[in-house]
Amino acid sequence: MVNFSIKFIQLSRMENTVITADALNFLTDLKQNNNREWFELHKSRFKSLETEVKRFYTNLMDKMKEHDEIEKLKMFRIYRDVRFSKDKTPYKSHFAGSFSRAGANLRGGYYLQIRPGESFIAAGFWEPNTEDLLRIRKELEYDASAFRKLINMPSFKDTWGEIVGDEVKTAPKGFNKEDPNIDLIRKKAFIFVRNFRDEEVLDRNFIEEVNKSFKNIRPFFNLMSEILTTNLDGESLLN
Repeated sequence: MVNFSIKFIQLSRMENTVITADALNFLTDLKQNNNREWFELHKSRFKSLETEVKRFYTNLMDKMKEHDEIEKLKMFRIYRDVRFSKDKTPYKSHFAGSFSRAGANLRGGYYLQIRPGESFIAAGFWEPNTEDLLRIRKELEYDASAFRKLINMPSFKDTWGEIVGDEVKTAPKGFNKEDPNIDLIRKKAFIFVRNFRDEEVLDRNFIEEVNKSFKNIRPFFNLMSEILTTNLDGESLLN
């Protein structure tokens, strides 16, 4: 019985390694009918697709664990918090989940969003806390050569392109706006994004392509983890 259960779980995971056309169609329908009455009428369909998509994310996490230490998967709810938003539509028209790296010595995270015409993956540092952001900026001020070399490698750039995210207009407080590395120092986030067309999302190899892209960014995480767990003298900040 135990062996049968294990095989059933393994088979179930194997069967959920694709995003189906019905998932994208539902999101399209939801965007066009973003109200509670319509959603309640189609809630059973949503619940079925939600389970299917969660299994896809879980299978992806299993693959990611082969090349990184992933602590947890967080799936985001379809319900929007409209309390402080001008947009009062009650539901998100996408599925999304994030993957956290494990332990204090591993930094950064991964993200996957499924949305018709706007699906993408992202990796990096969305909102580094004040201490981490200052440490990164100090490292770039001291020597940004290793950072630039990594993000400009053809194999990396072909997959992830340029850093995206907000930045200050001139220079952060305490930094020289004439610094040769000010283009990096002024960043408030260090995020890389890769977009996918709907036909790529529906392809049976989509999960492998996402996993390969996440594996490709590991050297960036290695460098940033080293920076964030040491001081400028290279001494460990971990106990």
